[in-house]
Amino acid sequence: MSTTARPAPVVRLVPRSGAVVVAPVTYTVREVAKLLGISLGSTYALVRAGTIPATRLGGRWLIPRTRFHAWLDGVTERPAATGTEHGRGR
Repeated sequence: MSTTARPAPVVRLVPRSGAVVVAPVTYTVREVAKLLGISLGSTYALVRAGTIPATRLGGRWLIPRTRFHAWLDGVTERPAATGTEHGRGR
């Protein structure tokens, strides 16, 4: 029985030189939820409503990366809620 420790495996954080890194063409709903910092349920609701551009492929929703970023760039900030939006004005 040997008492020498095995060296730890090498983990590469940087691609090897000459390697091609391919950016994803689509995002999943889970990835978009993380990017936006909102819940998965809210993200699914926005996708189903057509607010977030997405395509249904089989049983999955896929969000095209370029369309998502174009949509996100076009989203304008809304004014903060004042409490009068739902008929509660005074």
